[in-house]
Amino acid sequence: MYDFDNITSRMNTGSIKWDVKEGELPMWVADMDFMCAPEVLKAVSDRAAHGIFGYTDTNEAWAASYVNWWNRRHGFLMDPKKLSFSTGVIPAIASIIRYFTGEGSDVVVMSPVYNIFYNIINQSKRFVNASQLLYKDGAYSIDFDDLEKKLSGTAAGLMILCNPHNPVGRIWTPEELERIGHLAHKHHITVVSDEIHCDITRPGTGYTPFASVNETNRMNSITCISPTKCFNMAGIQSAAIYADNEVLAKGIKDALNIDNVNEANVFAVPATVAAFDRSEDWLNEMCAYVFENRDIAEKYIEENIPALDPVKGDATYLMWVDVHKICKDSKRFTAFLRQNTGLFITAGSVYGAGGDGFVRINLACPKSTLMDGLKRLKTGCDLFLEEA
Repeated sequence: MYDFDNITSRMNTGSIKWDVKEGELPMWVADMDFMCAPEVLKAVSDRAAHGIFGYTDTNEAWAASYVNWWNRRHGFLMDPKKLSFSTGVIPAIASIIRYFTGEGSDVVVMSPVYNIFYNIINQSKRFVNASQLLYKDGAYSIDFDDLEKKLSGTAAGLMILCNPHNPVGRIWTPEELERIGHLAHKHHITVVSDEIHCDITRPGTGYTPFASVNETNRMNSITCISPTKCFNMAGIQSAAIYADNEVLAKGIKDALNIDNVNEANVFAVPATVAAFDRSEDWLNEMCAYVFENRDIAEKYIEENIPALDPVKGDATYLMWVDVHKICKDSKRFTAFLRQNTGLFITAGSVYGAGGDGFVRINLACPKSTLMDGLKRLKTGCDLFLEEA
């Protein structure tokens, strides 16, 4: 029904992703090269046609779209009165860190993880306390003994959970989430769960919201959600932050207000409502297309670049690839690829401990673009091995 094979030029649009040299192919930053769902485009167009772009607030339809989506799709019922608007998940997490912890506090993460977490922690004059994920036989798991050590530290203030996990593509199981919640509660640590990738999962699979697992998790967590990643509308800047705990919910509203990241732009509300209420078919087809791309990429690499090992993943449109057999220095390797083939992918080292020796590749693109990228990847690997 939807044409994900269509190529739409993003050059000269101010795109962070596509602001590259001629001949380069960017497959790095996490946005998609697909047109938004028609219902989202219509909602934005209709709002633009009104012609007056004044100060804008959320409404009951905005809150209901979140509540209905998470209840129907993920079995998690939220109180609409405890949803707070934010201009984005990252601005919200930054505000939460500053509001709920003091300078010099530790913020626990599980690495390798989304690199911007490190930026906002350090910029807030807090310290990253990373528990490195275990990597064995091409799969990731949580080192719960190490995680408890990090959570029990005297300086620990918060834990940021990536659920599902970017960049390794893991969907955490209910049992894993329950255990994280138990340890966090035991050591009086609030969990901030970034669930922005939650709806990009392999068809037939789903994810479990951290707060939905049990009462302990529900009352000791802050959930960060948004349509922007899964519906490809990051530039519209719209997110919601939720906590069932009254104290946390009030603190969130205060934190977002203090930092002035709680005001909706004129397109944020209609685009969100259109996405959640009227674009589920588009999302389902997009996920099917993206995971076809993942299967194609994994098969191509297996047959043509055997020195690389894609990590199996059932979430996100980002493929995490083990390049240790070619080069343990992922920055050197990705720089070589870009210089010699024009392929622009992300070095795993930016994702912290455990990330070096890996690269991250964005698969959310038309299949012709994907094949171009894969061929460049093979060419680059062949040249790199020749020069080694």
